[in-house]
Amino acid sequence: MLYKLAWQSLLHRRTTALLTIFSIAIGMMIMLSIHHIQQQTKQGFTNTLSDTDLIVGARSGPINLLLYSVFRIGSASNNISWDSYKTIKRHKNVRWTIPLSLGDSHQGYRVIGTSEDYFTYYRYGQKQALAFSQGQPFSGVYDAVLGAEVAKKLGYTLDQKIVLSHGVAKVSFTHHDDKPFTVVGILAPTGTPVDQSIHISLAGIEAIHIDWQRGVPISGLTISAEEALTKDLTPKNITAFLVGLDNKMMTFRLQRAINDYSKEALMAVLPGVVLSELWQIMGGVEKALAFIALLVIVASLLGMITMMLSTLQQRQRELAVLRAIGAPPWFMFCLIQLEVLLLTLAGLIAGTLLLWMGMIIAQPIIQDHYGLLIESNPISYTHLLYGGGILGTALLMACIPAFAAYRQSLGQGLTARA
Repeated sequence: MLYKLAWQSLLHRRTTALLTIFSIAIGMMIMLSIHHIQQQTKQGFTNTLSDTDLIVGARSGPINLLLYSVFRIGSASNNISWDSYKTIKRHKNVRWTIPLSLGDSHQGYRVIGTSEDYFTYYRYGQKQALAFSQGQPFSGVYDAVLGAEVAKKLGYTLDQKIVLSHGVAKVSFTHHDDKPFTVVGILAPTGTPVDQSIHISLAGIEAIHIDWQRGVPISGLTISAEEALTKDLTPKNITAFLVGLDNKMMTFRLQRAINDYSKEALMAVLPGVVLSELWQIMGGVEKALAFIALLVIVASLLGMITMMLSTLQQRQRELAVLRAIGAPPWFMFCLIQLEVLLLTLAGLIAGTLLLWMGMIIAQPIIQDHYGLLIESNPISYTHLLYGGGILGTALLMACIPAFAAYRQSLGQGLTARA
């Protein structure tokens, strides 16, 4: 009977009840989305690179180096000479290196010039190696290996010809159409920016730029794809490279040696340390957004309690009838508490559904732009704690109108309306 009365009472005030539910749902959605995206982004960034001791690039900011070399975000301010790369590669403590040459694209997807060691030593997630769903690593100058999302979105298959573009913009007006590449492999999905990348050899990068100088074609000079194969395609410089060591204890020593390298301004960073710096920078923004979400929730709950207090006078007749048919004062207290419980639960469920639908819409957009796979299911233990905390706060605040109804019903009787 108590539940039925509470439900009918809310239906009678459906407009106000729906607005209250909507405001709670918005606050819940904002709060959950901040936490969900934060956790998923951290997990995605952390899973992108594993078992790599150092990232080396031209001297700039450590976060910028991490973003453009691993997450394909932004661009390098300078390159590294091939001689410097070979010198560090020959260091006695270096077990493997993966050179990276960036700066070209294909229909908005980044092109990564690298070596065969990329497919041998690159690790993601829990030290997982790259695997091929089709084909094999590149072996020829004009071979290309596609990430899973590139092949899926563009509908590419093995042996298909593709033309690369200069620059990393989605729309480019300068194409290397005189030197097309052939798809020889498609990687298995990883849920990392690897899926959004096209991989070619360093010789391939040199071949498409052999008749270019300072980012533009050399006027009057055209070298065909076949003729380029007869040229020296040894790289002159690269963008960055990843380093794996034989002895992890030597990481800091090698880092200092690279940072103090006298022949070129280089910088070596530890991926985990730089990620921690990135989260510290983002921490202030996250706290500010969480505080705004908390204010929205509190404002919604205060609005609900204000509504309950303002309607008590209008419900005086209703409470009097209940008292007349034998309902005790505590019944009135429980009735108000139940109404608050139903409103808050409806708001929490609606907020979770809104977030779930929002994540379904945003998931492919985030994956296309940043190569990060964010799960659409927002339910987790932390979210249940948030919901429980909001529900407990609502019931605590509901004691104000509930106690007012309790006191009002004690001395209330059936009286005629004036």
